[in-house]
Amino acid sequence: MRRGENIYRRKDKRWEGRYPKGKKANGKTKYGSVYGKTLKEVREKLYPLKLHYQFIQNNYGEAAISFNEWGYRWLQDIQANVKQSTYANYEHKLIHYVLNVLGEYGLNELDEESAESLLRALEKRGLKPSTIHAVFRITKQCINLAIRKKMIHENPFALIQLPKLVKNRNQALTKQEQKRLETTALTSKKGQGIPTLLALHAGLRIGEISALTWKDIDFENNLIHVHSTVQRIVGVFNGKKTELIYTSSKTASSTRLIPMSQTLKNVLLQQKQRIKGQFVLTNKEQPVEPRLLTYHFHRIREKANLSTIHFHQLRHTFATRCLESRGDIMSVSALMGHSSTQMTLDTYAGSLMEQRFQVVSQMEKEIR
Repeated sequence: MRRGENIYRRKDKRWEGRYPKGKKANGKTKYGSVYGKTLKEVREKLYPLKLHYQFIQNNYGEAAISFNEWGYRWLQDIQANVKQSTYANYEHKLIHYVLNVLGEYGLNELDEESAESLLRALEKRGLKPSTIHAVFRITKQCINLAIRKKMIHENPFALIQLPKLVKNRNQALTKQEQKRLETTALTSKKGQGIPTLLALHAGLRIGEISALTWKDIDFENNLIHVHSTVQRIVGVFNGKKTELIYTSSKTASSTRLIPMSQTLKNVLLQQKQRIKGQFVLTNKEQPVEPRLLTYHFHRIREKANLSTIHFHQLRHTFATRCLESRGDIMSVSALMGHSSTQMTLDTYAGSLMEQRFQVVSQMEKEIR
């Protein structure tokens, strides 16, 4: 039985009153409910809530929308300005880690307490500190847009103390390990060792290796042009949970020219006689799946009797060998595709220690 004021009697004989409390992601009104044994009891509970949310709407306007709705608006706003892989990452983290915890909050209701509750939820899920930092970075970007639009005044997520990031020590292969791995890679059939050699001799990332075409290999000038990458990104694409995409490099600094070692040049020339398609590693029209390259790498690693190493360590090994051979930091940074020399210094400080000893020793000789 309805009363004309959004109050009605339920089948279980209780009374229920509904009040508007914001908007859903699809723009429809979101309602809250109160219950009571009598009509009077429900009215007494209902009217203060109606007044409360009416006050919020009148004073805060759009800021009273749910964080869930705002999150989807933000994603729509940035979609045209970021790469597909970046958008998929933002969308996945915001929806699966943030909005499922804080989506019901009004945008104007977000505060330090709600940010702390998000942190606790992420830690409870056992996420690594690096992932938690990434989730908060995305969330802060989302909120910053609301600040720029003057919908709210401050970003409560910027005030939270996050778990300390522990940087993994750069783990380059020893020269003996590298020699064993190279020897095995050079004898691998069907060019399956080429990705290993491209990482060891040119510092390429696995996605960059997958994306290499013959147009990128300049045999005349002994150069490799790195400008594209292949990534498997999370999202819903034609009913699939993930999709393999071929795209431009991550940043402007990732686009770079790398001189070819003689070993690498010889291997690539032999590969060119076998492969007639546009991609270096396959005759197919599509690039090779990076996961397949990882699988081949681990087979090579096992044959070389090397354990507990991963593909990305080959890139670290390339940088370390360059520094050990007294390569200057600006050249090594450019070869690695780093955004700054400081990033290279931070990552490979240990590899430079021997050179620092030499500098101090030389300084001491000069002042004697």
